Amino acid sequence: MSENEYTMKISKLTIDKLGVKLYDKASAAIAELVANSYDADATKVKVSAPMNKLLAKKRGDALRDLGFEIKIKDDGIGMTPEQMQNFFLIVGAERRRNPKQGEKSKRFNRKVMGRKGVGKLAPFGICRTMEVISSGGKRTNANEKKGYLTSHIILNYEDMIDDTNEDEYHPKTGRHDGTLRDNHGTTIILRDFNHRRVPEIDALSRQIAQRFGIRSEEWEIILKDNNPDAPNEKRRQVVGEFKVPTMDNTLIQFDPDADNGSRVVGADNQSIGDLNPGFDHDGRFYRIKGWVAYAKTPYKDDLMAGVRIYCRGKIAAQTAIFNKSAGFQGEHNVRSYLVGELHADWLDEKDDLIQTDRRDIMWSDELCVAFEKWGQGIVSRIGKLSRDPMRKTVKELFFRTGRVEERIRERYPSEDDEAIKQKALYLSEMLGKTISRAEAENEETVNSLVDLSIMIAPTVTLDEAMSKAAEENQTTLSAIISLLRTARIAELLSFGKVAEQRIEVIKRLEELKNDESTKESQLQKLIEDAPWLINPQWAPVTKNQTFETIRKGFESYYERKTRERVSLPNFKNSDKRPDFVLLNHGNRVQIVEIKRPGHELTDEEMDRIVEYHELMEEFLNDEANKSFKEHISDFDITLVCDGTKLTRVQKAAYEGYESRGRLTQIGWSSFLLKVTQAHNDFLEATRKDLKQLSSKEEE
Repeated sequence: MSENEYTMKISKLTIDKLGVKLYDKASAAIAELVANSYDADATKVKVSAPMNKLLAKKRGDALRDLGFEIKIKDDGIGMTPEQMQNFFLIVGAERRRNPKQGEKSKRFNRKVMGRKGVGKLAPFGICRTMEVISSGGKRTNANEKKGYLTSHIILNYEDMIDDTNEDEYHPKTGRHDGTLRDNHGTTIILRDFNHRRVPEIDALSRQIAQRFGIRSEEWEIILKDNNPDAPNEKRRQVVGEFKVPTMDNTLIQFDPDADNGSRVVGADNQSIGDLNPGFDHDGRFYRIKGWVAYAKTPYKDDLMAGVRIYCRGKIAAQTAIFNKSAGFQGEHNVRSYLVGELHADWLDEKDDLIQTDRRDIMWSDELCVAFEKWGQGIVSRIGKLSRDPMRKTVKELFFRTGRVEERIRERYPSEDDEAIKQKALYLSEMLGKTISRAEAENEETVNSLVDLSIMIAPTVTLDEAMSKAAEENQTTLSAIISLLRTARIAELLSFGKVAEQRIEVIKRLEELKNDESTKESQLQKLIEDAPWLINPQWAPVTKNQTFETIRKGFESYYERKTRERVSLPNFKNSDKRPDFVLLNHGNRVQIVEIKRPGHELTDEEMDRIVEYHELMEEFLNDEANKSFKEHISDFDITLVCDGTKLTRVQKAAYEGYESRGRLTQIGWSSFLLKVTQAHNDFLEATRKDLKQLSSKEEE
């Protein structure tokens, strides 16, 4: 049994402020303990935790612990009972000023991360019990056994904040206290958790890697999932370097020890003389080492966003643009793509300029203001440097997404089309520069621009060729033939593009026809946007508007035809609304009424058609419309529906209109077949003409 009695002097307020409030995430608490291992000259730290698990469940105010453990074990120098009392249990002491500890580690001469001695309280942000077993000092002999003297304490959050302790707390002594152990090092075990979750192992690895900017062969962090049902391939992971893939020719390195100080890697390693690896302040040069660049892709998570600032290998702050004011050149790209890693160990040399929770630095301090100004200069410069590489990257993505070169070759297979192919490539490149990276990843956006490039390339080529021919004194017969051929290609492609777009509309029409839930309003909207579905030669006058609006439409039509204004009398019942009213070049009005697929015309619906018929007939027979009737001679009604179920009177009216050629009924299947066939034939004929044109040239 140990005879040691340990004492921690600390206020409840300190525990609350520096433990519970600052470190409320498992990853943050673990990172603090890992930092302590680094300061203790550990070469290997093993973190065992239930990955991707909730540590405790909460129901109302009640908390149920699930029996998990988090264990952090290192091979550092460890602590004897005396060192445990004098170093670990002293909270808030300045360890770097203590000659027995110092600002560098004993074995590897590392610049220690800790300064205030409060990181040990971090676990109480996620748990209520922390057990510390540490073996250190010199290897000794005792009772015929060799080993390292061990300290073993158990700290309990509830006991520490008990009102009766009066800022003095005596942790329990563990069974290993005062014994000798074979190896030096420290093990910390966390239990009795709050309602917190451990990230899954990949995420925790990235979070820890992001917190430590350390590159050393004598430092390794190993994560282990102690959850028994974890898959074998996810049981163990070594924390690697936090890597962010960067864009070519944007990586700027800062090295105060190098001759050039800074350079752009990948751009012939050129020096950037006006970008200093540090700044002057109050008679001293403050060195900065690291890099900034553009990421290859926009930020995927907060870990990679912006520039990470490290002090003594541990993250101190993360900034997107060094608090630079909005409106600078390249701002959008900088905010979305700028990444970096800068090391500034002077942040806590004399004055500690890092917030206790290490989430930011104290930017209001004069030294940090000078640092901020330096960083803003870097932001401005990289915004300019990265403009061309960014455009190049977006262009490459645009060409890849749209299969630009492949599609241009497919459209212009003949060797005689080389000029058009090159012009299409040029146009695609120009259009590709106008879009953002996100748009360059969108197939629909990219394909529409590529289609446009392919379609207008012959027209642009023809225009340039005609201008060149006009400047020359003599134009050869072959040049004239080439001009005519290019003109024909441009014409055929324009027709073909229209047909392709219309076939897409027809496909949408087919989808609506086959969908039992389709509403009449959906079909009306589609035909409103594409009235050629009814008849390509008809021009719309109104869409689902009253006869009063139709009258005004007729007046506008008359004025366009005659350049004279006319005042037409009102319809007798002007509030009726046919689906569509159209005009064709033969001076005939067509009224279109649409019903949903599968619907049969009812008596009530037929009554409305009778009203439309009577209104139009009375309107055209009105003596006041005599001059107008010279331009609008007659009308008919087209009914798109799948049959009728009419009784005697309405059926007689229907058959009478039909026999006089005033009413035409067409089913949706016939309607769809008719428009599909017409446009498919047109498109096929256009493609055939293009193919024949290429074949003749090859002959």
